Amino acid sequence: MAGMADIRNIVILTGAGVSAESGIDTFRSEGGLWEQHRVEDVATPEGFARDPDLVLRFYDMRREAIQTKQPNAAHDALAKLDEAWNGELLIVTQNVDDLHERAGAERVLHMHGTHLNAWCTACDVRSPWTGTLIERPPCPACDSRALRPDVVWFGEMPYQMEEIYGALRQADLFVSIGTSGAVYPAAGLVRDARELGLQTLELNLEPSQGSRWFASSRHGPATQIVPEWVEEILS
Repeated sequence: MAGMADIRNIVILTGAGVSAESGIDTFRSEGGLWEQHRVEDVATPEGFARDPDLVLRFYDMRREAIQTKQPNAAHDALAKLDEAWNGELLIVTQNVDDLHERAGAERVLHMHGTHLNAWCTACDVRSPWTGTLIERPPCPACDSRALRPDVVWFGEMPYQMEEIYGALRQADLFVSIGTSGAVYPAAGLVRDARELGLQTLELNLEPSQGSRWFASSRHGPATQIVPEWVEEILS
């Protein structure tokens, strides 16, 4: 990348493609858990209101599954970058797994929430959660039986957008890794980055829907191209 020496602050957006090689279903993967359900039924507030048991069971299965998965070489490389990078760095992930953290990354923001939290709609407290919700357990904070997955559904506002935009305004480089370029507002971040004059790079298995907005793109499996890029930028 041109001007690598000028880069001090970095914002990285990660999507399902980073965790796919750890065995976590991407949103549209064939044969995966998502394929058996319509998005409207399991990933919207309306779906939850209509059939809460279906939604809670679905997320209970996903919460259980991600706890059996392990970080891959892409997660490990980003954790290495997080530890070694002296400038500002923010890993904004659309993923609701905890594989970035388990690999050792600390500067991580989950814009779509996380499977390993439960959100109490009665008292608005989010609590660490590794078990099931189908049996309507009480909230650890207020005892209400009003817990739901702490996951941003379609039609809901992603978390900490002000913090994300604030980091972009201070950044020199925006990197998108393993994203489809189809889910907004995340898919619009590259255009925000360009308007701010940042360098932009896409690392993806194949060109995304937003590839044309990036100054440069590299394609291949995340476990291959992410470690290569991290080694490059750290050298």
